[in-house]
This record gives sequence, structure tokens and C-alpha cells, in this order.
Amino acid sequence: MSRFALLAGLVVLSVSVLAADAPPDLPRDILPAKLALDEVPLGLGPRLVPKENPLTELRVRLGRRLFFDPILSTDNTVACASCHRPDHGFAGNEARPRGIRGQRTSRRAPTLFNRAYGTSFFWDGRESTLEGQALRPIEDPTEMGSTITAVLDRLRADTTYKAQFEAAFPDGVTAANLGRALASFERVLLRGASAVDRFRRQGKTEALTARERHGLWLYESKGRCWRCHSGANFTDESYHNTGVGWGKVPADLGRYVVTKKEADRGRFKTPTLRGVALTGPYMHDGSLTSLEDVVEFYNRGGGANPNLDPVLAPLNLSKDEVRDLVAFLKAL
Repeated sequence: MSRFALLAGLVVLSVSVLAADAPPDLPRDILPAKLALDEVPLGLGPRLVPKENPLTELRVRLGRRLFFDPILSTDNTVACASCHRPDHGFAGNEARPRGIRGQRTSRRAPTLFNRAYGTSFFWDGRESTLEGQALRPIEDPTEMGSTITAVLDRLRADTTYKAQFEAAFPDGVTAANLGRALASFERVLLRGASAVDRFRRQGKTEALTARERHGLWLYESKGRCWRCHSGANFTDESYHNTGVGWGKVPADLGRYVVTKKEADRGRFKTPTLRGVALTGPYMHDGSLTSLEDVVEFYNRGGGANPNLDPVLAPLNLSKDEVRDLVAFLKAL
């Protein structure tokens, strides 16, 4: 091997190593300058807002700034938006998002759309409030790798942040208020008023194409999708074993890690289907790259395993029916 070829190989290897260790890029805030606090899109009901954390302009504005700021990570390289990308439906664009030093997380980052309607959080439901969920990534060693104490010290040392916290909360910079501010911003990330909502809620038959209408019929009948993806937010907010990831090493036991109940092995949270065309790859492990892949997976009856949810069985959808069901999902 020539010296030139050896040198070129070392350069490629070095670039690969650096890329593996690199944190994700920091997405820009592409949202409108003013976010609606009181308006709820067509098709959605009243938000779940705790009495101890009412939605206010000051809290939402503070949470928005924090969401896009890498100050919450130990090395100032990762923000909430790094994994929950606004240009990707507030979900991760990789199967396993990167945290500090390019470390890969164990699960895909799901969308934050309509988390205001959530009753539990994370794929395994380990948190019962949006405020609690918002703080977890800060201390996760593969995500932001910091501590709440260290973050609070940095925020108190920043005169602008200190003033914003004191304006939004009577007791200023605290761990509880950090969670409240982030949760307030997340509660205004609503997605509704889709073509499906115009068809269903307003009776506008022209809102959906013939394929999309047939996909809706399949969704509610032969496809049996509604059994898990139900209600206005198209999720039952519950946990199911669909066989995704079963048998992989190391094993991801899902809800079982939280409850220690045998029946919960391999069960994961049902995500919303609102904005689903924006948020691939799919499933908790990001193993399915397209909506076509997802529908075909369920068409086969999911992944066989001892804990497979009894609601799953082969659907026997034709290629045209798969196409139409995907068309309906995209209309959401």
C-alpha cells in the first residue's frame, strides 16, 4: 500500500470516528413568533393542564427558549430539540438519536405533538406527568448527561434566564419550575384540523380522496387499527406487545421494566398517529422506515412471541388496501 493510500485511509477512519462521537446538530426554532395558548385545532378536545401549572405566555415563552437551548446538557451541545426536531414533526429522525458525545439512545424519540393529552410518558410509561418527563433527559447519561443541580446553577448565573424565571414563577429558578416551563411549551404543540377532521367533524366529503376514504373504512373495520389507535388523538394511551424488537439482544422489555409484571414484557406505549407522515422511522426502536412497512407488519399479524397482544392477527389486506390505508394515515 502506498503512503498516499495509507494516509487517505487514516483520514477516512478519523472522520468516521469523529462523526460517531459528534453530537447531533442543533435545529432552529421554525415555529411562528407567537404560539396560541387558547386555540385548540379542529378534532381535538380540551387540553389536560394541571392546576399547579396553568398555561401562561411567560411560561410558554421560557419553556420554548429552554427547549432549543443546549444549556441543559453537560457540555452545551445537546438541546431538547436535538432529538425532538421541529422540522421532523417534533420526533427524532434516526432510529436511535444521538446525545452528548454522539452516544446513541436506546429508543426512538417519539413526537411531542399533542402530548398535552397524554396520561403517561415515555415508551414504557415511567412518568405520569409531562413536567416529570421534561426533566428526565437532562440527567440521562446518554442524552444530556448533566444533573438538575448543575443546570439550575447555570440558569441562575444567566441574568436573562434568572429574570425570565422570576417573571414566570413566584419562586424563580427551581427544578419544579424548570419542568413546568418545558411542559408548558410542549402543551402548545398541538396538531389537528387535518383533512380527516374536516371530513369527520364538518362533513366535508371532498376533504378526502376516494383512496383516503377507503383507507378510513379499512382503519375502522378490516384493519382493526382503532383498537389501539382510538379517540381524538388516535391513541388509547396504553401499552401493547406487537412483537417489535422481540428477540433482539440486548432485550428491551418495555413496560415490564417499570411494573415488573410478566404480562408487561415487550409492551410499549401506543403513539399518536397525528402527523405520522412526518415522524418516521417508526416503532419504539425505529426498525420500520416507512408507513408501508408499518402496515405490512400489522398485515402479517405483528411479530410472533409468547406475549403478543391478542388483538393482533393477520389482516389479509390486499396491496390496494395497504396502499389506501397508508393514504388515510398520511391524511392525518
